[in-house]
Amino acid sequence: MNNQEAGKDTGAVRPRSSLGSPVAYDFLATEDVNKDRIQDVLFLYKNTNSSRSNFSLSCADEGFSSPCTFVTAVSGANGTVLWERPVAQNRALVECGVPQPGGSGASSACIILGRPGPFIAVDSVTGETLWSHPSSFGGNVSVLSPLLQVPDIDADGVPDLLVITQEENQVNGYVYSGGTGQQVGPPGSLGVDGTSGSILYVTSAGAHYVLIPCGTSLCSHSVKGLYEKATGRESSLKSDPLWEGRLNATSHRLQEHSSGAVRYLMNVPGKVGEDLLLVSSEACVLLDGQELVPRWTLGAAQVLRKPVLGYYKPDTPAMVIENGTGSERQILLLDLSSGAVLWSQALPGLPRDPRSASLPTADHRSAFFFWGLHELAGANQTEPGAAGHHLYMFHPTQPGVLLELANISTPIVTFQVVLLEPSRHAAYILLTGPASPDPPGLVSVAKHKVRDLIPSSKVVRLAEGGPDSDQAVRDRFSRLRYRNEA
Repeated sequence: MNNQEAGKDTGAVRPRSSLGSPVAYDFLATEDVNKDRIQDVLFLYKNTNSSRSNFSLSCADEGFSSPCTFVTAVSGANGTVLWERPVAQNRALVECGVPQPGGSGASSACIILGRPGPFIAVDSVTGETLWSHPSSFGGNVSVLSPLLQVPDIDADGVPDLLVITQEENQVNGYVYSGGTGQQVGPPGSLGVDGTSGSILYVTSAGAHYVLIPCGTSLCSHSVKGLYEKATGRESSLKSDPLWEGRLNATSHRLQEHSSGAVRYLMNVPGKVGEDLLLVSSEACVLLDGQELVPRWTLGAAQVLRKPVLGYYKPDTPAMVIENGTGSERQILLLDLSSGAVLWSQALPGLPRDPRSASLPTADHRSAFFFWGLHELAGANQTEPGAAGHHLYMFHPTQPGVLLELANISTPIVTFQVVLLEPSRHAAYILLTGPASPDPPGLVSVAKHKVRDLIPSSKVVRLAEGGPDSDQAVRDRFSRLRYRNEA
């Protein structure tokens, strides 16, 4: 078994400083920063100084006290730092790949909203500031993630940005120009008591609605109504009479659909347009995106992670559910249209194991990646620090086996499986390091090519027998080819 430690791949970069203790944040994004047709990697970490002496901007240069939060872009080809700069005092919401107006000199930007801190757009290619505005939120206001891109209202040709905040029991929406960062009118009350995890949904009539988890139900507000409240002008955006008829005019709640509090809300592919997946503390429910009635319900579920979409059968959407925790965890692959279980496997998990992932393959299925422990060596293995984080690979054409690709002993902050070059080999990106300055540690981001890990991987057989040798199984996985999402 090949133990792949984060940072040993040639595509690794290790931000470090001789002063202070760096902290890594749960954010990774990919974008072709240096225009070499290979996706590069952007991430956040907090430190007293830049990780590289040739990047001269300090925390003080940007008006922050030290330590502060940096955003760093590294080459997807070799891990070279392309640019790095301070962007916030502490944690921040980040949205990269946001289009910019033609005259700005930048094709796309990373938008950063510090919590607390300024509202900044930086050029994805250079890291230079495109615009910056002081935060307009008071000290008692919580910013609810994520940042949402919404239709262009100020006619500058790029999407605008919606920031959702909560103060006591009041949730408000702030609209900002995506091209200048200027606030578009005063904030509009969404009239709901919601939590983080909002999404933007487009109905079959072409109307845009913000959906927010609120208790055991969904709360919603049309983007058209929010714009009109903010600007006092009529908007050309649409509303949907069917949705408006289902919304409570006072509370903005849709009828209750969930058993237990809603934890996650997702747009998922439907038969016509998109459907809505609600994951609560007790069940998973798929709602018809137009009629808002359940298509199916998976009851008695304990799903603490956001599900992952993929394809088990060719071109047929499926979903990964991590059901249960610790030694009781199971991986379920469900048919998205019916909720039927396509594949299941007990796979105990460790605290802080990353979320599962998937990547489309050329045969119109997906390769799936799970973290866990297939064989528990002892009862204490699910305790923090008792074992490393094991990464397994699965493909539907080999339902009786897993490949154990890696065993990571350092603390994992976040993880992504990506296709850095179109139609080429898959890689996983791993951000490791301390989540707090005590105890101190090293922040590292590393790329590992899946094809390089397969030859030394361990074949885990889920059933007795099987006609293929371990090497034949590895060869089948090595021959997999990957594709970009449509």
